[in-house]
Amino acid sequence: MNDTSIALRVPAPRVAQQPAAAYLRHGQTPFFRLPMANFERPGSAPYVGADAVLLGVPYDGGVTYQPGARLAPYHVRRVSALVQTFHAFHEIDVFGTLAALDGGNVAFPPFDSRLVRDLVQTEVARILAAGAVPFLLGGDHSIVLPALRAIASRHGPVAVVHVDAHLDTSDGEVWGEDFHHGTPLRHALAEGLIERGQLHQIGIRASMGSADDARFGLEHGAHVYPMDEVASQSVDWVAAEVRRAVGLRNVYLTFDVDAIDPAFAPGTGTPVPGGLTSREAIALLRGLAGINLVGMDLVEVAPSLDHADLTSHLAAHLLYEGLALAALRMA
Repeated sequence: MNDTSIALRVPAPRVAQQPAAAYLRHGQTPFFRLPMANFERPGSAPYVGADAVLLGVPYDGGVTYQPGARLAPYHVRRVSALVQTFHAFHEIDVFGTLAALDGGNVAFPPFDSRLVRDLVQTEVARILAAGAVPFLLGGDHSIVLPALRAIASRHGPVAVVHVDAHLDTSDGEVWGEDFHHGTPLRHALAEGLIERGQLHQIGIRASMGSADDARFGLEHGAHVYPMDEVASQSVDWVAAEVRRAVGLRNVYLTFDVDAIDPAFAPGTGTPVPGGLTSREAIALLRGLAGINLVGMDLVEVAPSLDHADLTSHLAAHLLYEGLALAALRMA
């Protein structure tokens, strides 16, 4: 077979997901074989016309144990090429329904955490100004704070569904730093970015410094679903409870991959045994069908700690489940 015959067999690229042959031919690695935003255009212009934008945030300067999450956007892009467009459970063509783009990565020097927060907030705000839903792939969990600042500036205080082994409502006392991956939801609550009573924390099970660690969230009306309760009641029950509680509100979904048991997701810097299975994590997101999703992040994937890309593959599928939630609202 000569090169001409190969070229003739490659279907013309579509606006949605690129055909596998075209993807292999150009050798680039955008999320889910999606088109790339045109970064030669200023401001929000690269995102105009998109319904959803996937944005890499390669930053892990806020970790308190093992770093490495800054490399996640590159590895998850690579494995996401395996994910196809039709969602068999929801029976929807995700990328045929949702005009999605790869927005590239937020570019920043990794030595200035304040500048990182400002640049993440600015880029998320540009995506929102273009009328698209932002989907962030971290990076560590500290990136949720600037994302929520941009979301709240656009939508006002929102409901937050937080899937994690940790509460992330610590203060700066232990490490002498107010802004790290264990503090973002404390800041978000204090700044009024989350509607009172609309923080829903699922899968919590990590040990704590004291019995007071959960007090801050509870004082702001947080609803906590510890992992033991999730296991006894089922993820379907939890998803239904959260769906009922958020109602028609705007919802931001923040998913720390350490919510999942390290047997299924070993590639993370702060693993906690006893978490969700891969199947339960996917079922949880599917159970949120019908929510008004205005943004999502997936964080704390550390490829250097992974095995056989297990965590990266799971991260790609969880992002796909989030994109499906957004597509269902448009169908």
